[in-house]
Amino acid sequence: MDAGKIVLNVFLLLVGFVLLVKGADFFVDGASGIAKKLKVSTFIIGVTVVALGTSAPELAVTIVDAVGGEGTLITGNILGSNIINIFLILGISAVICKLPVEKTTRFIDLPFLIITSTLFVVLGFFGDSFEWWEGLILVLLYIGFMVYNILLAKRQSKALLEEATATVATFEGDKAEIMPANRWEKIKAGYENLQSKTWFLIILTVAGLGMVVGGAELVVNSAQYIAKDVFKIPAEIVALTVVAFGTSLPELVTSVSAAKKGDVGIATGNIIGSNIANILLIGGVGALCTGGKGLPFSMEGVISGLVALFAAVIIFSSCWGKTKSLGRIFGIICLLCLVAYYVFVFLNLYVLKLY
Repeated sequence: MDAGKIVLNVFLLLVGFVLLVKGADFFVDGASGIAKKLKVSTFIIGVTVVALGTSAPELAVTIVDAVGGEGTLITGNILGSNIINIFLILGISAVICKLPVEKTTRFIDLPFLIITSTLFVVLGFFGDSFEWWEGLILVLLYIGFMVYNILLAKRQSKALLEEATATVATFEGDKAEIMPANRWEKIKAGYENLQSKTWFLIILTVAGLGMVVGGAELVVNSAQYIAKDVFKIPAEIVALTVVAFGTSLPELVTSVSAAKKGDVGIATGNIIGSNIANILLIGGVGALCTGGKGLPFSMEGVISGLVALFAAVIIFSSCWGKTKSLGRIFGIICLLCLVAYYVFVFLNLYVLKLY
């Protein structure tokens, strides 16, 4: 075994994760700034640009593996990311701060997440793969979901939009009065000033996408080498663990940071929206990109799909109490479920060998 090659691939894997996270961050900053320049409401920016931006790593890994690889990382990455998003990220966020769940989320978004999670498992189970036409169905469902959110945003009252705009303007005005205290603060202030320039926003968006694609290439190639040649671990297991966690880092940073700041709407909406995007958009694109060979869906995918579905059901069943929110108990249950799931995954790999 070439030790130097192992070290190199581990290093490239870490570099890939850094590129994925920072690339998604730059992409969100740039695309959000452009959307604001075009006078698009901040709500629409949230349900479109931010959701797609935080799911960009999963999408990039999917396209790279579907076109140039074997497609073995795709379903594991999707399902593993969805499990981590709920059990880890939403769990930590709920422990930090109580997360109120809005009425439209309880009646529309969460049931839709449950339906799409069920559909993903059913389509994958019958035939052991996703055909291109099944991928097309998933993509069309996602387009319908996005259209619904845009129409919902347009129906919001003008008063709420004006209040949100006034709040943002006040915040930015207050922030402008704060003088940078050190070199890092000066650099940060300079970066924020550049975000008012359209040319810089375009460069930021393009650079972010390039970093995401390049990071995805490194993650896919390094993860496959480590799985097959070093540890002899099935690629699906690596996708469910290392790759899934790495591509979920943008959601982790966004949601936990939002929970700490008390912006609970971003914390819950980001996770639910990202999970729906993972299943419909990324799963659909993955099936379309694999062409005639189809997108592989193994027994590991079935089990993980059922766990992801169970996670969605836990959210839905936990937000109907008096407070209509996800509290600390919910967060602790999610974290325990995550530990139990990964204990089962590794026990099955090395001891049980059920499939």
